[in-house]
Amino acid sequence: MQQVIVIGGGLGGLSAAHTAMEQGCKVVVIDKNAFFGGNSTKATSGINGALTKSQRALKIDDSPEIFAEDTMRGGASRPDLVRVLCGESAPAVDWIVDKFGIDLSLVSRLGGHSMPRTHRGKERFPGMTITYGLMEALEEIAEKSDKARILLKTKATKLLTDREGNVCGCECVSSDGRVFQEHGPVVIATGGFGADFGSDSLLAKHRPDLAHLPTTNGDHCTGDGLKMTMAVGGDMVDLEWVQVHPTGLIHPDEPDAKVKFLAAEALRGVGGLLLDIEGNRFCNELGRRDYVTGMMWKNKGIVLGNTAGFFLCLNSLASKEIAWHCKHYKGRGIMKSFDNMAAFAKHYNVPLANIDKTFKEYNEIAEKQKKDPDNGPYEAYGGGKSYDVWGKKFFTNGPMDVNDAFHVAIVTPVIHYCMGGMRINDDAESLRANGEVVKGLYSAGEAAGGIHGSNRLGGNSLLDCVVFGRVSGRSAARYLTEANIKYIEAAKSGTAAAAKL
Repeated sequence: MQQVIVIGGGLGGLSAAHTAMEQGCKVVVIDKNAFFGGNSTKATSGINGALTKSQRALKIDDSPEIFAEDTMRGGASRPDLVRVLCGESAPAVDWIVDKFGIDLSLVSRLGGHSMPRTHRGKERFPGMTITYGLMEALEEIAEKSDKARILLKTKATKLLTDREGNVCGCECVSSDGRVFQEHGPVVIATGGFGADFGSDSLLAKHRPDLAHLPTTNGDHCTGDGLKMTMAVGGDMVDLEWVQVHPTGLIHPDEPDAKVKFLAAEALRGVGGLLLDIEGNRFCNELGRRDYVTGMMWKNKGIVLGNTAGFFLCLNSLASKEIAWHCKHYKGRGIMKSFDNMAAFAKHYNVPLANIDKTFKEYNEIAEKQKKDPDNGPYEAYGGGKSYDVWGKKFFTNGPMDVNDAFHVAIVTPVIHYCMGGMRINDDAESLRANGEVVKGLYSAGEAAGGIHGSNRLGGNSLLDCVVFGRVSGRSAARYLTEANIKYIEAAKSGTAAAAKL
């Protein structure tokens, strides 16, 4: 075997490819699209990390242990995988910064996190910035050496196994219909199945109740890697856990569009408030995604077409902190700016008096929380006490004033992420139902299951891609090297048989 095969050119696959090359192996990266990126380029909030250089520079007193506690509380149920995710988070973030020169100097707090740990740069969406950095580096290596090959518009259709059942390559179909094989250990980084609406749909099989919802996923997210893995005996886990994100952006001209752009959770992290059609808050904006989605389904929003949405409102301070996002959303026609909330209220026929009352109450709660954070009458999400009936205890970029300028978007729940996928161990090796390893097969990114449990915290997706991309790249490279050493030793002793491949 001469190479590591990576199927999928998103951040998970690119991280695996670069790591395998760092271990001295050649790689081939296969993607059925005409370009790399997958859903990774759409990630808008950032990448989590505990004890990173950026955190230390900002004197944020975080730790992998605190991060792991938040992740377990957020829905995860595999401590072994969470230890890897959180323990390797700082090295992963610092690797991106140091090796690829990516700016991740801004750090914010997203829902479900007890510390600010979600990293992004000053411009563009972080998923786009990070993924492009790794993509451009891989393309340069492929152009200048034989260490990497890139196969775009190429669909991997099945995994190949040797006589012992170990994965030893894959069969592919090129854009012109040519069928060919690639040989070597395989990293599955094909993403989830959030746009799998075909005849063999995993979404329809495991979550038919969600099939009517819009999605943020590209049409490439059809569970290809999972289906190939099952065909060679690899087990799946948690396929029923599909995350519905509360803030898919409604375009006023296409309110019922099946695919929607995502409003970054960072918009709420910097202080954005959610209001219903009456101008009232109805949840803790920094709660878990499944919680915020559930609260939307219990309350009354504005109806556009056949879609109900809620108002996501950022005052001038919050808008300034996340200015690039606001500018981008406005350019797409999915966010509006208002000189004041009176103009907003008139535009959407929302009672201004209710908004004013909501803001004044919110400001009072924020002030009480600042003065006496430990003695509020309500339980706070993540522990402690709050003066907010919804349990919010972190208040950013206040006070809220109806006379201030605002950016406002209308958001609705959307299929966003599949927590389930390939059953793996902490070396990212594929497992069978009986716990045995499927040798030569690995997983990274959304294709890997069990890492997030029933609910993923914001910022953990890009991290999952990088951490388990690096783990799978190392594991695949180790497997390839060991296989080749054994073959060479056997050849030297005169006992080598014909290669399994």
